[in-house]
Amino acid sequence: MRSWAVCAFLTALVLGAQPIPQPSPQPNNDTLLRAMQDELKRSNELAHLGLVAPYYIEYRTEDTLSHGIGASLGALIESVDSDYRVPSVQVRVGNYDFDNTNHIYSEAYSGRRYDPDRLSLDDNYLAFRDVYWLATDRAFKTAEDAIARKRSSLKNVSLPDALPDFSKAPPAQLILPIERKPVALDAWKKEIVKLSAMFGAYPQVLSSGVEMQTSQSTNYVLNSEGTTLRLPEDLAYIRVAARGLAADGTEVHDAQGFPAFEADGLPGEEELARASKEVAEHVTALSQAPAGEAYDGPVLFEAPAAAQLFGQLLGDNLKLTRKPIADPGRVPQMVASELENRVGSHILPDWMDVVDDSTQTKFGGHTLLGHYLYDVEGVAPQPVTLVEKGVLKTFLLTRTPVFKDFPGSNGHARFTGSFGDQAPGFGNLFIRASQTAPEAGLKQKLMDMCKERNKPYGILIRKLDSPGSAAGAHAVASPLLAYRVYPDGREELVRSLQFHGVSTRSFKDIVSASDENYVLDLIDTNPRGTFITTASVIAPAVLFEELELAPIEEETPKPPIVPPPALGPQPVTAAALGSQGR
Repeated sequence: MRSWAVCAFLTALVLGAQPIPQPSPQPNNDTLLRAMQDELKRSNELAHLGLVAPYYIEYRTEDTLSHGIGASLGALIESVDSDYRVPSVQVRVGNYDFDNTNHIYSEAYSGRRYDPDRLSLDDNYLAFRDVYWLATDRAFKTAEDAIARKRSSLKNVSLPDALPDFSKAPPAQLILPIERKPVALDAWKKEIVKLSAMFGAYPQVLSSGVEMQTSQSTNYVLNSEGTTLRLPEDLAYIRVAARGLAADGTEVHDAQGFPAFEADGLPGEEELARASKEVAEHVTALSQAPAGEAYDGPVLFEAPAAAQLFGQLLGDNLKLTRKPIADPGRVPQMVASELENRVGSHILPDWMDVVDDSTQTKFGGHTLLGHYLYDVEGVAPQPVTLVEKGVLKTFLLTRTPVFKDFPGSNGHARFTGSFGDQAPGFGNLFIRASQTAPEAGLKQKLMDMCKERNKPYGILIRKLDSPGSAAGAHAVASPLLAYRVYPDGREELVRSLQFHGVSTRSFKDIVSASDENYVLDLIDTNPRGTFITTASVIAPAVLFEELELAPIEEETPKPPIVPPPALGPQPVTAAALGSQGR
């Protein structure tokens, strides 16, 4: 279970000194845990009020200490420390077959809110219980209103294949130690400032920055079924970004991010310097590159770009959510999966499989960020074969049933969702190919295919833009580093291209995959972008027989009227010396 509320744009990371062991509260002296347990027991009194009785109550707390640092052009621009505890209460009334969730107004509350959205930072038992008492009261009233609205809506609609609203799961018990490791903030500030100063040597880079953040969290989950979890949920992240302008005013940019569970897993100074230099060089090259033209033909994705493509296009469409009940004429705002009705259909070549295995901690010596012990509903993840020999078998599932044939969870509730339910997400998404070739051979095959079709060049994609840049549901981020590959092997960087008509059906056009895999660690978000979690995609490079790309057509701002100030040391002129003497 790994989920953080986004309070600001998450970037960043932490440089750490050697960890100093800290005493960890045991269950019997963890004041917050004891307060949650005691108030959850008292909430059973809600069953005796003569209203629709609760059958499931869940308490969660995210206890987080975070640090953030940002710098630009050798100057520190941000240093923020934050310490907070966020409570969350869910109440389900009715029973597992029919409850207050899965309705368009399941989360609507018309009363006045008295419960605060933060818990005391002091270990004050009574203050904790007071917040959870008020939050439970509000959640119960919301549930009572919602189930009444749901019954009213059902009088006007028919549900021929009604599914249960919630599935049962065995209670989980795991109390892990609380450990807060010291962060060498002074050392990190110096490092972040130093990295940001590197961009001053690149005149084509008009804006740049290096950011870091660490979040050390303890997540608590308790429910009326008997689940009691206390789990560490840490994240460290660094992001390097830069922007520039092409001659026609088109903005160009590049960025690299480095997520890790802990500061010890972050890259060292040498790798971060190399990444910063690469970002600056890419922006410089893009500012001078020609705009791409419309293209329809073979496209080769190198492994890093292929991993993001699979995660964004395939992984996101494997996150199946249930359509809520609504009154006639009211269409709920939600995005349906492209794969929703395609179980049993070929969606990949028959020599490809897709497995999500969040129980794995490493691949080829690389720590996998998609590993977790329990999802946000307190269910342990199971290894799931999602696609077998190219055929779609199942989806990433939560405790909210979505199909008759898939009544229960497979441990992939990873976000706070909508309409009273949780949202699914992938953990470690393995893309496996049984027919492979060396990656260098894929490039040769790309050129051979272009010759056969009398194409002047093929397209090689080394990097995609960030997933958040994609416009529209299930849209694929545009190519960031795309190259024309000519018959003699020469590569030419082009910019301002986007995919046209690419969907999950495009995966059937994969004709070859590399024999080596790349691990892409990423930060995934729920559809509303309000909660994040870590994930990994392990995938080979892939060659598509045919994809379509088109130029990005958009209005571009005019370049700055005056040139930027010189960023490096300036020579002292005779005129300047004369003015100093006056």
